[in-house]
Amino acid sequence: MPDNKNGIWAIVVIWMFHITALIGISIGFEEWFVTKTPINLIISSILLFLVYPIDTRKKTAVFAALWILGMFAEWVGVKYGILFGTYSYGANLGPKLEGVPYLIGVNWALLSFITASIAQYLVKKPVLQVIFAALLMLVLDFFMEQNAPRFDFWEFDMNIVPISNYVCWLAVALIFQMIIRAAKISGNLKFSAHLFSAQLIFFLYFFLWFS
Repeated sequence: MPDNKNGIWAIVVIWMFHITALIGISIGFEEWFVTKTPINLIISSILLFLVYPIDTRKKTAVFAALWILGMFAEWVGVKYGILFGTYSYGANLGPKLEGVPYLIGVNWALLSFITASIAQYLVKKPVLQVIFAALLMLVLDFFMEQNAPRFDFWEFDMNIVPISNYVCWLAVALIFQMIIRAAKISGNLKFSAHLFSAQLIFFLYFFLWFS
């Protein structure tokens, strides 16, 4: 797998943003930091392109395809209340297309790429790589769901996350991982592991903090 030795600066940036937000929210500046979430996602995505890197037509095409498919899946969910349940997006994920933040599609693609790299390192069999990567995405989604209403990211009807949300989230994640596997895409393991860990620790921390 490719490993960019200069990627250490990107890892520092990732942790700096997440830890600063974690501390800032904890000491009472929740509104200021949470409203800056789009900036965090945009910077993470730029770093993914630079350090992962996404530097070929194939990688760019797959990233774009996952963004489009992620947007479509979320649009179906928001518009018709199927797949993930009945929910709507709040104000803190930036501009929307028919109720779906553009950055949600970006986040689907970003998470798919980095979890694929982690799985490729930890698991040898291709089928198990796909399953493991999708499960990593599901674990992160679970903790994001617990914080989403408070942070005004999104909210389910009656504030109840249905089981179907997790089932369909896993199904979509499996499809995305199969696409990445079929395209034989790999990337910077250290960057992927640090970005995933930073997001997981952030949402896990506030899941415990607000419980």
